[in-house]
Amino acid sequence: MSALSVAADDYLALRHRLGHKLADAERLLPRFVAYLDASGTPAVTTAAALAWATQPEAPPGSVIWPRRMTVARGFARHMAGIDPATQVPPLGLLPSRVRWRPPFIYTPADIDALMRGAGSSIGSPLVAETFATLIGLLAVTGMRIGEVIRLDRTDVDLDAGVVLVRESKFHKSRLVPLHASTIAVLRDYAAHRDEEHHRAVSTSFFVTLTGKRLIYEGVWPVFRNLCDTAGIGIGAARRPRLHDLRHTFAVATLVDWYRTGADVNAQLPMLSTYLGHHEPRYTYWYLSAAPELLALAAGRLEAAGELAVTP
Repeated sequence: MSALSVAADDYLALRHRLGHKLADAERLLPRFVAYLDASGTPAVTTAAALAWATQPEAPPGSVIWPRRMTVARGFARHMAGIDPATQVPPLGLLPSRVRWRPPFIYTPADIDALMRGAGSSIGSPLVAETFATLIGLLAVTGMRIGEVIRLDRTDVDLDAGVVLVRESKFHKSRLVPLHASTIAVLRDYAAHRDEEHHRAVSTSFFVTLTGKRLIYEGVWPVFRNLCDTAGIGIGAARRPRLHDLRHTFAVATLVDWYRTGADVNAQLPMLSTYLGHHEPRYTYWYLSAAPELLALAAGRLEAAGELAVTP
């Protein structure tokens, strides 16, 4: 191991002892250190951090680059007290422009096209099934892509029909119940995965061709290609994202509740829990995500005499 690798391990261990959650740092810092070692850079420099953070290309509006820079800057601050040659990248080099953007709402035909496209355009049968199953699970559960990628085999209980999401956003864990049809698809995938890899290379439920865990940087380009090939999002104001499958699930659930006359206010906390939201108020955001939802909500309020209608 290089001196930087040892220092990175010590840094992560120290942060853990201080109680920090290090999902990004644990995943990204080893890649940054490997980049420094491969380029023959013995200390963290602003130029090296910037070059690493901006490769490979990220989609427009993505926060991938700023998140990488945050990890590099944190490590640089630690190393500055150890190695005087360290440069701490200044704030603002890759600002994170967090802003609301209307989600792309997928139709059932869109989701079907993505899953069929994975089967027909990806050469490896295992990888094709991995992406088709992953997209299907995102669509029917509203899970975050990071949650699905992090799933271990022991987190997916196909006998009980639930998925355990461990300490996701807001450091919350939750159980996600699955429909019988979803369980059947996951069971088939797990069987094919184990046929391909008789000896598990990793603990991950979803795997690459070599049996390792998927990474987001490898997933989104494939997803982008599937969307482009299927013509999904052509002419849309915003290109479809993986995370929009989560928005679509939430919107479809709310639309169905409104259409069937369900007590949305009473059921919303259940949806909030299922999605892993910190508070139900975050789930209310989906009321503004699709014009159809607003119309249905307004219709319900008007029928109940709770909305004043002006000519």
